[in-house]
Amino acid sequence: MSHAANGRSSPRGPGDRRKLLWILVALVAATAVALVFSLWPGDEDGDRGGGEASGADTAAAGTPTPERSYALSKRPRVIPAVSGFEAARGPGWKPGKDAKVVAEDDALDDEAALLASELKLDRATDGDAGAGDVELALDEGVKGGGEAYTLKTEGGRVRITGSRDTGVFYGTRTLKQLVRTGGGVPEGEVHDVPAKPRRGFMLDIARKNFTADWIEQRIREMGDLKLNEFGLHFSDDQAFRIASDSHPEVVSEPHLTKAQVRRIIKLAASRHITVVPEIDSPGHLGAVLKAHPQLQLRSGSGSPVQGTVDIANPAAGKLVDELLKEYAELFKGSDWHLGADEYLALMSADPEGSYPGLAAAARKKYGPNGRVQDLATGWLNDRAKAVRGDGRELRAWNDGFFTGGAVRPAKDLQVAYWTGKESGKREPAEFLAEGRKVLNYNDEYLYYVLGQPNQFVYPTGERIYKEWTPRVIRGTGAVPAKYDSQILGGSFAVWCDLADSQTQDQVAAGIRLPLAAVAQKLWDAGEPPLSWGEFKALAAKAD
Repeated sequence: MSHAANGRSSPRGPGDRRKLLWILVALVAATAVALVFSLWPGDEDGDRGGGEASGADTAAAGTPTPERSYALSKRPRVIPAVSGFEAARGPGWKPGKDAKVVAEDDALDDEAALLASELKLDRATDGDAGAGDVELALDEGVKGGGEAYTLKTEGGRVRITGSRDTGVFYGTRTLKQLVRTGGGVPEGEVHDVPAKPRRGFMLDIARKNFTADWIEQRIREMGDLKLNEFGLHFSDDQAFRIASDSHPEVVSEPHLTKAQVRRIIKLAASRHITVVPEIDSPGHLGAVLKAHPQLQLRSGSGSPVQGTVDIANPAAGKLVDELLKEYAELFKGSDWHLGADEYLALMSADPEGSYPGLAAAARKKYGPNGRVQDLATGWLNDRAKAVRGDGRELRAWNDGFFTGGAVRPAKDLQVAYWTGKESGKREPAEFLAEGRKVLNYNDEYLYYVLGQPNQFVYPTGERIYKEWTPRVIRGTGAVPAKYDSQILGGSFAVWCDLADSQTQDQVAAGIRLPLAAVAQKLWDAGEPPLSWGEFKALAAKAD
């Protein structure tokens, strides 16, 4: 009879016991692995580094996961690049189906509503932020001014803070771009602050009509790039493009209605962008002079001077002031660009000889040594008086500032420096040495001139990215570093000299990368962290 038949096990030898031991070890190990993966969720591909874990799974877990299961996060890639990042270990954050945007302060309701709509998340109107949520809050402890922010990703949620709503808004732009380009945000904390306070884009709508919808789309793009000034050049020789109540006779067709302008201003404000209007004078006034030819400057021979007002005629100043004051009410609180460039009388080799009427008026007003340039400087100062107030800061083109003479430009006027190519102009360092604040419009890098006349070529994002900084104000050379704090920032500008050379859509496509490069160099003027190829690829993903 066998041992099995009478119900007893046969005794096992040493080999059998070793096999049993190995089986038990394998079972324990398998159970442990299953437990780890059930408690520490990751991506479908098993990657646990740099915040690549599933946000939906993280939100469902609701509690921080053990740090040892994650690789140290990597610096987030956005345009413009963040100025500081503290890496951490953790799953990061991705928008989950139950995620909400929560504003801790009522002052951030607009920022919360915009972000929620963009990321297709719920907008919580009360209650505290929970696992998987995005929280927006004001915090006076955030250093770096009102545009600085922190973005902290920890425990499956994101918290964006700033001392002002502007900083919080910029934090939401970083979050939006990271979701768009990579699906989520890495674990860790972003500390971000811009290098320059003025980061702009200027558009010439006088020479070429741009629709309100097109302008609004550029403003949305500007907000995402953390640009904060939109320059609107709406009057020139070719046209006057905004409706006027005080002087409707100067307005061209087509033009923007005041209702459209108010909508543009409102949209810009929601993106923390200031609209900076410009009515250029005493030159570039051709559209106004078509309705008021009696105010046009004439040379000593009696020839009319294109687009140029007679600054010796008090009626000319009165007309321009009426327009300035009207639009100061429309663009209430905005900074102001007074123009003052390319006054043709002063581009003559002998202004006093060529324009004896202006010369006589200058001597009468400023004494026997008075010159035409004094009359032009007096004009600039008088126009500044018309719009000064309401906290406005005023600027004028650099070739409207003259040395010597009986009268000086008002001390508060900022220099908008554009003449990067033109010979015979004052160097930027001269203005800076006088204590002037300067805005960089260097036409060597930052002028997109339709049709490429007068040796202009369309600027490329690559050249701006590799060569230009805010200190490169004229040509390709930089001013000394000691002047950096006087350089407020800069602006990329579209000028429409040959208006039909490109369509609106072609302009939008042509400026996309240059504008992104300008945004990068104004936010951080140092060596960019990405190669040009990496930057270009990131910009394509962010669109």
